[in-house]
Amino acid sequence: MQDRLQFYIDGRWVDPVEARTCDVIDPSTEEPCARIALGSAKDVDLAVAAARKAFPSYSETSQKERVELLEACVAEYQKRYEDLARTISREMGAPIWLSKAAQAGTGLAHLSAMVEILRGYEFEELRGKNLIRREPIGVCGLITPWNWPVNQIMCKVAPALAAGCTMVLKPTEVAPLNAVIVAEILHAAGVPAGVFNLVNGDGPTVGQAISSHPDIDMVSFTGSTRAGIEIARAAAPTVKRVTQELGGKSPNIILDDADLASAIGGGLMSCTMNSGQSCNSPTRMLVPASRHDEAVAIAKATAESLRVGDPFAEDTRLGPVVSEAQWNKIQGLIQKGIDEGATLVTGGVGRPDGLPRGYYVRPTVFANVRNDMTIAREEIFGPVLSILPYQNEEEAIEIANDTSYGLAGYVSSGSLERARAVARRIRAGQIALNGAPPDFTAPFGGYKTSGNGREWGVFGFEEFLEVKAIVGWEA
Repeated sequence: MQDRLQFYIDGRWVDPVEARTCDVIDPSTEEPCARIALGSAKDVDLAVAAARKAFPSYSETSQKERVELLEACVAEYQKRYEDLARTISREMGAPIWLSKAAQAGTGLAHLSAMVEILRGYEFEELRGKNLIRREPIGVCGLITPWNWPVNQIMCKVAPALAAGCTMVLKPTEVAPLNAVIVAEILHAAGVPAGVFNLVNGDGPTVGQAISSHPDIDMVSFTGSTRAGIEIARAAAPTVKRVTQELGGKSPNIILDDADLASAIGGGLMSCTMNSGQSCNSPTRMLVPASRHDEAVAIAKATAESLRVGDPFAEDTRLGPVVSEAQWNKIQGLIQKGIDEGATLVTGGVGRPDGLPRGYYVRPTVFANVRNDMTIAREEIFGPVLSILPYQNEEEAIEIANDTSYGLAGYVSSGSLERARAVARRIRAGQIALNGAPPDFTAPFGGYKTSGNGREWGVFGFEEFLEVKAIVGWEA
């Protein structure tokens, strides 16, 4: 049990203005593993004032200076890599192999990618007689979730630092300990006082204060669509920039010429990775009706091969979901799938055998799912796959696009040209072909209620820049 009851403001650890604490729950045991303080609007005011004070000098640092600072951040991050991985597994339940390979790894990947982007970026260009200049937007409010916690922190912090912005971070109160380590990393790397500030707290208090604050120029948020709507409302009166990466219900189209074993098995593994707690998870698997039963058999065998258990056990594939509230939501949606007539292939409600304690969910597969069923419409955020049969390619594309979301999509085909043609017609921000792995230089973000703006790579970097035209630069 550890206490992390201070906030990082203006280059030092300080006590909150008001004393309120919150337990951090280990989802594998349902017991507290730490305590944090919950901040208030007064703490946000102090953090914003520090960021505003630091902005004039930091925004004028040279490109070379910021590259060197980011390189120092990479070096310090590498020193704390193991700490980050173990902390993430403890506070949100990711298996330790996943925390080492991806949870902690993605944060380092974003930092490293931003070093290369900044090193070669042109902040000024002459167009005709006018100079087009890109400048840091200002003080940024960063609000991040629990499912890929340090990934989402670093894909905001890294471009903000690279752009010359200052910032106030509110990490999730559900899994906040990794953010404390990030603050320690940045401090050790020499990030100037006031450039990065950390205030823990909940959404209705600290999140609201950040979103509505008149001295914050931009809010970058990752989380649920419901919360994103509230953030946009709070930000509207101050006309600040709002970028959001929100929910998803991503289609995975398996075309009739695909390698079924590879596509179905890989799709199931991708859907259940991180216990299904990924916004871009391929949760709607679309298969040819003529091969539905074959696909179901492959998905069933793959799901039943997954070992659910202690995140720190070497043979664990799936850990618990993050919280009791999340566990209850998933159970309700699994039951809804049964009640609405989907075929329960494997899994179902309740904990896996031999795991009476901890927020563990049985890997679940539904077949014969219609796209109007709740499990095909709502984001479950658990290890639950819905298999939807389709008659032809046109119907598959129609079903894929029949959703309020548009974050990601997936296409598998024996013909790359055919996969490309289908990908062009899916209304989503990122489409992966034939099991392509993530690329941290590619833009990530959504259409429709999956958000606005983009993260990752150059596109994510430019979200933190304003565009200025100096007209008549050339006589």
